[in-house]
Amino acid sequence: MMNKTPRIRVVLADDHAVVRAGFRRLLESTPDIEVVAEADSGEQAYLAYVREWPDVLVLDIAMPGIGGLAALNRIRAHDANARILVLSVHEDTLFTTRSLAGGALGYVTKRAVPEVLVEAVRAVAAGRQFLEREIAQSLALAHTRNEPIQTLTGREFDVFRLLASGKTVIEIAALLHIGPKTAGTYQTAIYRKLGVSNAAQLTRLALNQGIALD
Repeated sequence: MMNKTPRIRVVLADDHAVVRAGFRRLLESTPDIEVVAEADSGEQAYLAYVREWPDVLVLDIAMPGIGGLAALNRIRAHDANARILVLSVHEDTLFTTRSLAGGALGYVTKRAVPEVLVEAVRAVAAGRQFLEREIAQSLALAHTRNEPIQTLTGREFDVFRLLASGKTVIEIAALLHIGPKTAGTYQTAIYRKLGVSNAAQLTRLALNQGIALD
């Protein structure tokens, strides 16, 4: 008897239960993919990854707590070979750039047709980069723009989003597992790079860029 080809083991991380259920049904309707765990926050995504060691982590980047981008960085620090597919409502190239810089292999928006998500999971599982066609085109055009937010490092961007959402330096330090002094240093650098002087200006800048603050 021939052995069956092992299925692609997926951890699905999204903070909306209904969304997770829909994507789970979609992925498990294929013969070669199984969802082995779910997560509803950045912290839970990290824990589920460490526990399951999946072939692919499908990760939303707008989640409570540390958020998906910080979770991506933490997972990649734990496992440099982690294969992560970002599945996000964000179509702005800023998030695509941050995700790829953090080590994600793929980026797909939630408006993509179902077949695209399945194709993306298979590509990432095989170690290939996958970008939704429209996202790839937007990235090519974005190279001609020079926006201040693009100058932020990965960790600075994490702190930027938390500051813009109203978190204090103390709260950010706890969420990101860094010292309050370090968080304050990031805040100073962010204000300087973006040319703002207070949290209200930072929030306004984030909203103008279409950056979700949940």
